[in-house]
Amino acid sequence: MEQEIWLGILILVAALGIVGLMVCLRRYLVRLVEKRISVYQNDLLEKHCEEVEHMYRQTRGWRHDYHNHIQTMKAYLAMGRLTELDTYLNELDQDLTTVDTVIKTGNVMIDAVLNSKISLARSRDIQVEAKAIVPTSLAVSEIDLSLIIGNLMDNAMEACMEIEDTSKRFIRVYIDILKGQLYLYVINAVEGRPKRDGRGYRSRKGNRQGFGLMRMDRVVERYHGYLDRQDEEGVFATEILLPAVHARA
Repeated sequence: MEQEIWLGILILVAALGIVGLMVCLRRYLVRLVEKRISVYQNDLLEKHCEEVEHMYRQTRGWRHDYHNHIQTMKAYLAMGRLTELDTYLNELDQDLTTVDTVIKTGNVMIDAVLNSKISLARSRDIQVEAKAIVPTSLAVSEIDLSLIIGNLMDNAMEACMEIEDTSKRFIRVYIDILKGQLYLYVINAVEGRPKRDGRGYRSRKGNRQGFGLMRMDRVVERYHGYLDRQDEEGVFATEILLPAVHARA
């Protein structure tokens, strides 16, 4: 079988020449990369649709609850039961304070990405703790930063979903300015210990997830940033440093 493969290559070289063979290989690699990009983009589209649908369901739920609260308060007011109305308002205020876990980083696009991912994670019985501060003006483009955060959260959720015991699922997110750099740290639960593949980690879902990690790595490299992945039994963490402000000329 191996001899037949080499014979086929020799025949192809003889027919096309080295230059022709290189052109064919280049076209093949371009088509392969385009196919991988298409698959990756389709995955992202499916995830975004799922997130939008989930947030839409939440909004409908909040609207229904809001209507019920208004009706209850109007009833108390109509009956002149102001003490009960005051108690109800205080309880409602405490409840809204507990529910209001929306992340407000200071950057609108990053807020949208983070909040959609956090909302989706919690709907999947994943405990999420997040603290994020992002300047409104960054050296890193908002699109690139959204790509990094989106990949980090997607990979963390995928790892957590492999854990059957929902009480053990968790994601912790920390984003802030550290020594003049934008610091991102995401740690999440994993089933067992991730498998390494050389310096990196073996993908759980074939090329699709691996392609997302590759794109994230290239973004960090393009900004001359720092990226480190660490693991131990049951835990996986990613640490990233990026330029926080534009360098002075």
